[in-house]
Amino acid sequence: MFRRTFIASVVGAAMAVTTATFAMADGHGKKDIVDTAVGAGSFTTLVAAVQAAGLVDTLKGDGPFTVFAPTDEAFAALPAGTVEDLLKPENKDKLVSILTYHVVPAKVMSGDIAGKKAMVLTVEGSKLDVNARNGVKVDGAKVVSADIGASNGVIHVIDKVLIPES
Repeated sequence: MFRRTFIASVVGAAMAVTTATFAMADGHGKKDIVDTAVGAGSFTTLVAAVQAAGLVDTLKGDGPFTVFAPTDEAFAALPAGTVEDLLKPENKDKLVSILTYHVVPAKVMSGDIAGKKAMVLTVEGSKLDVNARNGVKVDGAKVVSADIGASNGVIHVIDKVLIPES
């Protein structure tokens, strides 16, 4: 019963956010992860970071990918100057590491993890702690919107930037 309620809640929230925020008329679901993020309007910092890291072509690739996407507000919550520092060419390797820590090389929908706790391998090579037993958290970041479909995977919106241990 709890699982069905949880899945229904997540699906309902995702549909509401998808309809309101990601209204792309005929093209919804046909755009790749990058174009979906650009169209949303709340991921300008993430998109700029993906561009600076040279990862646009990768995230426009076949996938499938699951991206835990921090909002602009999540980036703004980092210490002053952090984003600007990461976007400098000399810090590209660190930026790539942080961004690829947000990507899982598979399509993981909320229903796949409902009620579970798991470790998932990222493109960066580390594992993320995903806990869907009481809401959904990824390494302590709260998933605020789930299952935003793209042609090459799925986006789950999170409320903080994930930093790999290293």
